[in-house]
Amino acid sequence: IEEVGWDHLVRAGGDLSFLIFRVFFVLLLYFMLSSLFLVAYPVILLVYFGARDKKGRVHVMEIQLDKTYPKVPPMVSADVPYIFNLKWSMNSRLKNLVQQFEKHLEKLQGFWSTLDEIDRSLQIVDSKQASRAIPSRQIHVGNDCFIILFVDINDPRSLPECRFMGLGNTVNSLRKTWKRNVNKWERDKAFLENLECLLNTQLPRLADEETNNHLDECGICYAQYLPIGDELGPQTGSAADYTCENNSCSKAFHSMCLVDWLRSITTTRQSFNVLFGNCPYCSEPIAVKINATKN
Repeated sequence: IEEVGWDHLVRAGGDLSFLIFRVFFVLLLYFMLSSLFLVAYPVILLVYFGARDKKGRVHVMEIQLDKTYPKVPPMVSADVPYIFNLKWSMNSRLKNLVQQFEKHLEKLQGFWSTLDEIDRSLQIVDSKQASRAIPSRQIHVGNDCFIILFVDINDPRSLPECRFMGLGNTVNSLRKTWKRNVNKWERDKAFLENLECLLNTQLPRLADEETNNHLDECGICYAQYLPIGDELGPQTGSAADYTCENNSCSKAFHSMCLVDWLRSITTTRQSFNVLFGNCPYCSEPIAVKINATKN
């Protein structure tokens, strides 16, 4: 407990059969927030490490530590298309694992940027099921027709594998157009521009109301609602309740997330129960009450 810090202890069982910690810190080189959650059991220790990459995407890695740790290497799972080959020895520690995880995230930046371009622009079937670990997307192209794109994880700007679904005549026409224009794919062009060039049509965009739904997501945890749990008190399950007053920003946040973020910044000032700092997105001055909701 002392290595993590008693001040980060959120909850503990009466017999110390489990411990829950929450640690926030700022990583150098990136102006981003990371969080570390630990849940310890008598035999297995679960560690949840969350980090933001250069594009602000949140990635969570679950680490399972056996009772013989560090003799036995940890088991790792994360929302990534494939897990990196863990380099481990008796002298290795969790920080070494985290460093390898961050390097793995760096390798996947281009792949995720391509997926983001697709997800934010086109009509994705079952968009809520879309995952950063899945390299395929089923896209609505109109007239009850769909295409399934398979983005190359290691070369995301290359021509994707494509499958067509839908009505016979329309699908056959799209398939022929794709084959006829396949040599027009250019790596230097945006993925969406290439796609529409090969299909010789403008693809349906996200409905305005669907796009607006993203505005209610917290700019720090990227979720619409806080988790449900006793440790969150009255804010458990609450929606984003703080909005940056800069009209050109207007980013929404959970006040609890914003308080945690401001506390991790050395330039933040506190007066009574109010924290004064800067918006994580536009850097304009902001003020948020501690343990209170801003109306």
